[in-house]
Amino acid sequence: MQRPIMRLLVWACLVGLCWCQRAEHLLAQNPCSSKTSCSNCIRTPSCAWCFAPEFNGPRCFNPAMEGGTAGCSEEYIFNPDNQRSIDPIYNKELTRAQGRMSMSSSTFEESSMKGGSFAAGGGGFGAAAGGDNLVQIRPQRVKLQLRQNAMQTLSFSYSQAQDYPLDLYYLMDLSRSMKNDKEKLSTLGSLLSSTMRNITSKFRIGFGSFVDKLVMPYVSTVPKNLKSPCEGCAAPYGFINQMSLSTDTDSFDRAVADADVSGNLDAPEGGFDVIMQAVVCKQQIGWRDQARRLLVFSTDAGFHYAGDGKLGGIVQPNDEQCHMENNTYTHSTIQDYPSISQINLKVKQNAINVIFAVTTEQIGVYEELSKHIEGSSSGVLSEDSGNVVELVRDQYNKITPTVEMKDTSSDAVQISYYSSCKGGKEKEQTNKCDGLKVGDVVEFTAEITLKECPKGPEKWKQSFQIYPVGVSETLHVEVEMLCDCPCEHKGHHAYDDSVSVCSGQGISACGVCLCNPGRFGKGCECSAHGGVSLEQERGCRPTNATFGPLCSNRGTCICGVCECNKMEDSSKVISGPFCECDNFTCDLNKGKLCSGPEHGECVCGKCSCRPEYTGPACQCLRDQAPCRSPENGEICSGNGKCVCGQCVCNVDDDRHYSGKYCDKCPTCPGKCGEFKECVQCEAHHRGPLYTEEPTGAPCGNCASHPIIVEGKLEANETLNEHLCSSYDDEDCLYLYVYSYDENQRLLIRAQKERGCPKKVFILGIVLGVIAAIVLVGLALLMLWKMVTTIHDRREFARFEKERMMAKWDTGENPIYKQATSTFKNPTYAGK
Repeated sequence: MQRPIMRLLVWACLVGLCWCQRAEHLLAQNPCSSKTSCSNCIRTPSCAWCFAPEFNGPRCFNPAMEGGTAGCSEEYIFNPDNQRSIDPIYNKELTRAQGRMSMSSSTFEESSMKGGSFAAGGGGFGAAAGGDNLVQIRPQRVKLQLRQNAMQTLSFSYSQAQDYPLDLYYLMDLSRSMKNDKEKLSTLGSLLSSTMRNITSKFRIGFGSFVDKLVMPYVSTVPKNLKSPCEGCAAPYGFINQMSLSTDTDSFDRAVADADVSGNLDAPEGGFDVIMQAVVCKQQIGWRDQARRLLVFSTDAGFHYAGDGKLGGIVQPNDEQCHMENNTYTHSTIQDYPSISQINLKVKQNAINVIFAVTTEQIGVYEELSKHIEGSSSGVLSEDSGNVVELVRDQYNKITPTVEMKDTSSDAVQISYYSSCKGGKEKEQTNKCDGLKVGDVVEFTAEITLKECPKGPEKWKQSFQIYPVGVSETLHVEVEMLCDCPCEHKGHHAYDDSVSVCSGQGISACGVCLCNPGRFGKGCECSAHGGVSLEQERGCRPTNATFGPLCSNRGTCICGVCECNKMEDSSKVISGPFCECDNFTCDLNKGKLCSGPEHGECVCGKCSCRPEYTGPACQCLRDQAPCRSPENGEICSGNGKCVCGQCVCNVDDDRHYSGKYCDKCPTCPGKCGEFKECVQCEAHHRGPLYTEEPTGAPCGNCASHPIIVEGKLEANETLNEHLCSSYDDEDCLYLYVYSYDENQRLLIRAQKERGCPKKVFILGIVLGVIAAIVLVGLALLMLWKMVTTIHDRREFARFEKERMMAKWDTGENPIYKQATSTFKNPTYAGK
């Protein structure tokens, strides 16, 4: 009777163990089951929440894995999907078709030849190509509902409009070095206007000039220099709007001609101040809402940027606001220059294309600057600005055939763009298309993903724009983030905040209790004030004792039950009723836990090896066949132990075994000595066994017959060959190797040639050394004699030369005086 009961208990334990392992496996594959609130559940892709009042199963479940409803009634399941809605009012057709109809093909070709390309840009909605309302992007407004980490696609189209309005504001550096450029520009205004009118009939042009801030060290503050810093120069100034955007070309020529040239001290100019004002002062400059906007910046010098104002005592940052009175910049001496990022921000917000027209010396600097300002480009200006018309036209033609999509989304939203550009077969990830013409339609697909829900609910509704760079027209996207559940708010039938629920210490929302601070548990029945009771603590200790760590210090004791800590790496799991187990603290081998999954797995801190492996890290093979010697079939040749499939050889005082099978021992008298005499006799016909008698075998009873090998002999490790060497009585070295085949038959290979030392002729060496010493001595004597002879001859030749050049008689010594002197008395006549 007892045996059937024991069997039932054993089977029950096995079934329980299998069920626990199955549950743990499902938990690893199904992240929904670990979510305890509706908000966390719907923030996990493919998870649904059951808010039924009486439900015992997991409330957060994966419908695809758990039969659709997981036992929950459909009316209590909250599983929102991404949604997209487009109001027909904001889904106007592109106006490219009407634009083509308004111009004949011949006129279109002629205009293309003259202007190079047509303007791209626009804003507003309408149908008439020649009117002010053009549609270049469709749709114009979209509403999205996004769930976290669930991607939503959004398709939209873009087409360049024909005869689109164009505003060109020419911003010129009028320091003294640009005087010739100003004079040339005043004569080219009409040509510039007519050239741009070939591109669009709705063209307007404006003009502004600048110098720098009116403080030291940028401008000389000496009173007379403030009136005229140079001969024929006007007073310096920061920025003057000489002419707002207008269709009057003659006014542009006069404005350029009447603008006064001035001067400053340092080389860089205040160009950033001026660009900021020209961009943000929309009313003063006259920028139109529906127009392609070009800002041509002409200079022959560098630029000051944020921080340079400190040199002049100006520390107030640029506020990015318009400060123009009577067409003059008023805050030049009040606030600092703007930064590159500020310029880039305002250029993007106002959809302005900046063209830097600079001299050859500065083109490198401005090309680098244009990389950091969206929609900008740069070109080389001639010395007198004579090529300004061609430069503006060329830069404009580089801008308009290209469309590049950008957006103003927050960090919570990730957008990837795909397009086949002009009718390609497959879409590729890109936000830019080149080579477009008027009427070409480019289809873009944006993949929009909510990466994470912002912390504050006030940020769960956002809007951003998708826009072509340099074009004022945008696609407005309104996003509602699905970050919580309706049943978590008052007014929903699954929300109850009365004292009759959750032990009066919380509210019931979406079928679960949301406890007040300091309370926890399924029904908020546990209190954190004053700690957990001793009775509850006993359930969180392995020994069921009063002392010791709770939950092995790797979890939290909640009402007598351990809730193990969660690791950042989801593959690492702490488990067990007391959080005593884990799957990541086992022994490593070669950087792999338990030598990798093919060897074993980590179970509760110890490696559980597969049947064919053993060892603390499952690194060892149980099979000892790799250690068995092919010679004698013994494990490690009987000279070692097999450890992890490799031989560990014995090492004694007089015997040191080595080799793969511990079959090598250089210090042991091994088989090399056994085969020595036979190999010497058989291969070299020498040694004590060799005899020249005609009767009988010449080598006696040698059982081994080596194979004679020509050339140098080497041992083949793959065949487990052993190299042997020995010397005979003539000090000659002979080599041979031995091995065993599969049938344990001995195989010997011997080198045919012996390595004998060469004979040394000692007498010849001695005589050679003596002869060499004698010859070297004679050579040194001859060399010395030759050197002294040459030296004497040179000295004698020098003496002869000096004697020939002497001016005194060489027959007498001029410093010699005789010992006697003779005197004559003139008065004595010899009488």
